[in-house]
Amino acid sequence: MEMQQFYYDNKIVKKFLYACIVFGVVGMLVGLLLAIMFLFPNLTDGISFLSFGRLRPLHTNAVIFAFVGNAIFAGVYYSMQRLLKTRMYSDLLSNLNFWGWQLIIVAAAITLPLGYSTSKEYAELEWPIDIAIALIWVVFGINMIMTILKRRERHIYVAIWFYIATFVTVAILHIFNSLELPVSGLKSYSVYAGVQDALVQWWYGHNAVAFFLTTPFLGLMYYFVPKVANRPVYSYRLSIIHFWSLIFIYIWAGPHHLLYTALPDWAQNLGVVFSVMLIAPSWGGMINGLLTLRGVWDKVRTDAVLKFFVVAITGYGMATFEGPMLSLKNVNAIAHFTDWIIAHVHVGALAWNGFMTFGMIYWLIPRMTKTKLYSEKLANFHFWIGTLGIILYALPLYVAGFTQASMWKQFNPDGTLVYGNFLETVTQIMPMYWMRAIGGTLYVAGLLVLVYNVIKTVAAGSKVEDELAEAPALAVISSRRMKGEKWHSWLERRPIQFTVLSLVAILIGGIIQIIPTIVVKSNIPTIASVKPYTPMELEGRDLYIREGCVGCHSQMIRPFRSEVERYGEYSKGGEYVYDHPFLWGSKRTGPDLHRVGAKYNDNWHFNHMWDPQSTSPGSIMPGYKWLYDNDPMDYSLIEKKMEVMVTLGVPYTEEDIKNARKSIDEQGAQIEKNLYADPDFVKSYEESKKNAATRGEEFVPMKDREITALIAYLQRLGTDIKVKETVQNK
Repeated sequence: MEMQQFYYDNKIVKKFLYACIVFGVVGMLVGLLLAIMFLFPNLTDGISFLSFGRLRPLHTNAVIFAFVGNAIFAGVYYSMQRLLKTRMYSDLLSNLNFWGWQLIIVAAAITLPLGYSTSKEYAELEWPIDIAIALIWVVFGINMIMTILKRRERHIYVAIWFYIATFVTVAILHIFNSLELPVSGLKSYSVYAGVQDALVQWWYGHNAVAFFLTTPFLGLMYYFVPKVANRPVYSYRLSIIHFWSLIFIYIWAGPHHLLYTALPDWAQNLGVVFSVMLIAPSWGGMINGLLTLRGVWDKVRTDAVLKFFVVAITGYGMATFEGPMLSLKNVNAIAHFTDWIIAHVHVGALAWNGFMTFGMIYWLIPRMTKTKLYSEKLANFHFWIGTLGIILYALPLYVAGFTQASMWKQFNPDGTLVYGNFLETVTQIMPMYWMRAIGGTLYVAGLLVLVYNVIKTVAAGSKVEDELAEAPALAVISSRRMKGEKWHSWLERRPIQFTVLSLVAILIGGIIQIIPTIVVKSNIPTIASVKPYTPMELEGRDLYIREGCVGCHSQMIRPFRSEVERYGEYSKGGEYVYDHPFLWGSKRTGPDLHRVGAKYNDNWHFNHMWDPQSTSPGSIMPGYKWLYDNDPMDYSLIEKKMEVMVTLGVPYTEEDIKNARKSIDEQGAQIEKNLYADPDFVKSYEESKKNAATRGEEFVPMKDREITALIAYLQRLGTDIKVKETVQNK
């Protein structure tokens, strides 16, 4: 048989690996800074673009899409060429994929700290960047599918099954979750509202974890673990069961993030059932990975790469056992909104994604530079300090989560809350936050050791060049099943059919859950007293989104005795019908705000946002001093915002839009008048007027500043619904 010579493209793999390492350092350093800000909340006092609320989405996006994303592309481009015995279909598409992805990351790194955010978890980027992500992802997909079609291997290997499922599912998730109507170049509103928006977001959010942080890494596991161990995959049959059951079941599990919320019960229960079922395929994958190492466990003792892989797969097993457990309603009632969830997420991220990536880097760099790793001892040191970092990060947060949940729910014999002040639960877990910061420091230190080891290895090795290979051409064979050929074996040589079947498998769950929730009106009973936000409240809500307040505060009171006692009447689906996007939150670093309207006077909010510790001693909330700057609030887009909301079904009239500026002026004037009740405010306000006059500056009245719009929004929250009305609408 005639052999064909060709070159594997190693240069594109090198680019993605280097980008992965650089953005890994950046993303994890931002994460460490955030951990330290829990201990020193005013560390970046007065610097808007370094505030906790704006840096948190930067950290999650940098780690997920920059660090992990570049690792995925590096591993896929390396393994796919060798599994298919061909160069990638197009060098142009490969480089477009690389440079486009890096530009998206840079755009995120600029816009998120500046406050351009949709607030939807793992999907915070605004609409122009969303479009760019979709386009570059399609470029990646075309390059991958065309490479599969020109392959020299008849059957597509198990790793490629997971790559295909990743491509089609992430495309669907991203496009449908990111449907939004633009207001301006960097402002948009989600086309979904309230309950529907929450369901679509967590259909995306859960499956972003499933199909961006899990399935591609399972593909990498199926390639790199057998390669490094020099052993075949433990069970081909188990890999088939693992793949198809995982992609079918995973897509249904999103609603378990919304248990006890205003989401319809049937959707919650579906999420629970499929989440519990997930444990079987997930552990099937873990078992297949670990048992692949049978016969080479002696190598694990000395080989750092295998050590990383073993802990990564074990971390995957732990996280995928814990996930289904957290979907059980009685467990979820304890864990949700607490630091338990943060611990759970980081076991998966730091162990599974982080350690798989580190192992892959340590194995690939020496091979691509044709040299030995600079220091196996340093790699082993990285493994041990990283493992210790994970333990010191996760265990204290599990303790913190249990502590929060138990303190929130404790009652005195007379029926009052034992810890009525939310801050008591915060101060109790501060030692755990210190431990978390120490664990994070150790993990980042390990990453810096990797950087040094890689730099020294590359310096000692050869320049990364394309690699010569040869293989026989793929013979043309019938598309029909051959005699004795099993169904799946036939499917493995029909990549288009394989892709279509993967698409069908992941669409079923999403269609059954989402379409009825959006189309069938009885899922979301409306409440007559719930009205749209006033123009100033709408602008204040956008400020709330800009500052990332939803990262620390929920707006969803669950029907628990403890929450109703602490926060007020539990939340109803009909209260959110005008919320584009929803702001239910997923973590309570501070108290729930759904009923905060009219709970405190305007002066309290004014002082609280300037210096939270002045109103709440012991608070770990930072101040938002830039909201008070002597600059007028920008209301230039208010009419456009209201018009977009009308398009989305919010019942603003033409008169409402025409009189928006007048309404803002009146509401702002009333809030400023209310602030005059505080003598300290009057004194400082009058002084600032004089100082502005002395400097010859224009003085902006308080009614026209950002803080006033934010106060207007906060004072509106939860005030539309009265207890008498909620009883009728239960």
